Amino acid sequence: MSRLIRRGKVLKVDLSDAQRPVRQREDTIAAEEPLEIRLGEQPFSVTMRTPGDDFDLVAGFLLSEAVIGSADELVSLRFCAGEDESGRQTFNVVQAQLRPDVPLPDLQRHVYTTSSCGICGTASIDAVRKSSRYVPQAPELFDPHLLAELPERLRAGQALFTRTGGVHAAGLFTAAGELLCLREDVGRHNAVDKVLGWALREGMLPLSGTILQVSGRASFELVQKAAMAGVPVLSAVSAPSSLAVVLAEEAGVCLIGFSRNQRFNIYAGSERVALTALSARLAGIS
Repeated sequence: MSRLIRRGKVLKVDLSDAQRPVRQREDTIAAEEPLEIRLGEQPFSVTMRTPGDDFDLVAGFLLSEAVIGSADELVSLRFCAGEDESGRQTFNVVQAQLRPDVPLPDLQRHVYTTSSCGICGTASIDAVRKSSRYVPQAPELFDPHLLAELPERLRAGQALFTRTGGVHAAGLFTAAGELLCLREDVGRHNAVDKVLGWALREGMLPLSGTILQVSGRASFELVQKAAMAGVPVLSAVSAPSSLAVVLAEEAGVCLIGFSRNQRFNIYAGSERVALTALSARLAGIS
C-alpha cells in the first residue's frame, strides 16, 4: 500500500466551525506516477497511473491498442531502467516482449495518456475505432436486480478509495454477480486496463457472459476497451458520452449509465437485459 498513497499536510476549511474554521492536518493522497511502456527496447507509451498491478496495466493497454489479442502473444513483462536522483529503482518502466511473429505498431506515434484521458495520443476518432478479435456474447440475459447491485459491490471492495477518496475502480463480475477482479487507479481507463490485462494474462479472453462495472462515467475509450476484450455489458455509475453510446451500438456492447440507488439507464443493448418479466410484473402491480 506504501506506493499507492502519499502523506501530505493540508488545510481543512470548515466554515461551520466558528472557533477553528481553518486547521492544518495530515491527509492521505492517492499516488500518481508516470509509467513508460516499451516494446522490446523501443519506447511505445507513457501513462500516468497509480503504481501497482503494472503488468496487468501494460497487458490491458496493449490489448486495448490492438497490439495483442491473447496471452500467448505476450512473451514476457519486466521492470527495467528507471531510477530516481538517489539511484533507487522507481519501477516506472516496463518492457513488454512480444512473440516474434506479432507485428509491431507504429512506434513513431508515441502515445501519451494522462490519468484522466485514455486516447489523448490518438489523432482522430477513426483511428481509435480498433477492430476487436472478439464479439461480445452472453449465453443468457442479465438479471436487472443483479445489475443494480453491482455499484455497491464494487464500492465495498475499494480499499484505496476508502483511504484517499481519489481513485476510480473497475470490477469484472460474472453473470451471477461473482467478483473476478477489482482494480483501482487515479485513471478510470487505467483501472479498466488493469482488470482486462489481468483477464488476458489469466487466459480468460474473450470475456463472454461478464459485466464490467466502473465507478466513473462511461467514455468512448472504456466502451472500446470492453469491446476489445469481448465484454458484453459495461455499467457505469455516471453518465455515458454520446460517442460511447454510438460505439456501444456498433460493437454490440450493452451500455448502462447512472447505475446507483437501485436505478440505471440502458443506452445500448437493452436486449441483453431480462426486462420482459420485470416489466410484466410491474404492470401487474400498477
